[in-house]
Amino acid sequence: MAGIYIHIPFCKSRCIYCGFYSTTLLDRRDRYVESLCREMELRSKVWSRRSFSTVYLGGGTPSQLTLSQLEKLFRHLLYIYKVEENAEVTIECNPDDITEEFAEGLSSLPVNRVSMGVQTFSDSRLRFLHRRHTSSQAIIAVDRLREAGIDNISIDLMFGFPDETLAEWEADLDMALSLRVEHLSAYSLMYEEGTPLYNMVRHRQKTDLEKEEELSVQMYDMLIDKLEAAGYEHYEISNFAKSDPCRCFRSRHNGSYWQGIPYLGLGAAAHSYDIDTRQWNIADIQQYMDAIGRGDVPAEKEILTDETRYNDTIVTALRTREGISYNHLLDKYKSYLLQQAKKHITEGTLAINDGRIALTKKGLFVSDSIMSDLIKV
Repeated sequence: MAGIYIHIPFCKSRCIYCGFYSTTLLDRRDRYVESLCREMELRSKVWSRRSFSTVYLGGGTPSQLTLSQLEKLFRHLLYIYKVEENAEVTIECNPDDITEEFAEGLSSLPVNRVSMGVQTFSDSRLRFLHRRHTSSQAIIAVDRLREAGIDNISIDLMFGFPDETLAEWEADLDMALSLRVEHLSAYSLMYEEGTPLYNMVRHRQKTDLEKEEELSVQMYDMLIDKLEAAGYEHYEISNFAKSDPCRCFRSRHNGSYWQGIPYLGLGAAAHSYDIDTRQWNIADIQQYMDAIGRGDVPAEKEILTDETRYNDTIVTALRTREGISYNHLLDKYKSYLLQQAKKHITEGTLAINDGRIALTKKGLFVSDSIMSDLIKV
């Protein structure tokens, strides 16, 4: 069992996080799709022997591809690789790309799950993020996907905007819940140094930043309480899936990352993992296409050590509700983990049960520091 990730980095507007424009890439969509198809061929000797249970088109806005380009991509993919009949096939979309025609066209593709970067239902905060869509377009997009027969919709939300109140965050959550989406991911807005977003807030006083951090914790607490009360399973730090006795709405593809399942990454900057090695393609799109055109996969590879695999387990599996099954670790890492975890178990931020160590609700709020303590350096 394995997964396929296809990286499609197209956008029309300036990114508030990195500050780069990617508009010109729209003119090269045909060539990029050709390159993806060629990379599938180049890597088929190793990966075509596997059976794939998930396919994920992400990395920006795959919905910027035309339906004919998406059809070509899937046709090539299904010809070269063995994708299971009941595979989860996800495409990331911008809400404003979900026209009636596009939504209807998805029914002709093997797509059965859509993930949308809604971020917020506040138009002013969407403008702050330089997002192209409006809140009403996000709501309409969900309706159009339903009409097209997509019954597994995930949306992303953000919280912790400058000057955002707890009541405003609650309004975002209430709107999301009213849409009855099957899956929701929520992330605190991060201020990465050197980005336009960081530059906007870097002059704030330390006391203001501390208050915002405290409020962000309250927002996360509200997120957990409201979604669990509405019947969602909090199965990973930032992810919630609707509870259904007949069907699992957890993201199976993301789950493969957290469980250490191999995955093939296609496209510029895409990562691949086969348990023994990790490989990543060059990030520059032009250089990627030029290399693929020459019949080369422009990638670097890392041979994974036992210690690297242990550390990967800490920062992936510990994010999940189930936590880490420590009996599957090598003895020396099992002993190290149990020793390092003692303090956190005593503090009530980690719990140990039936051969597993997992974060408690209290531990979710300090998960980064816990992981730092458990990593072997």
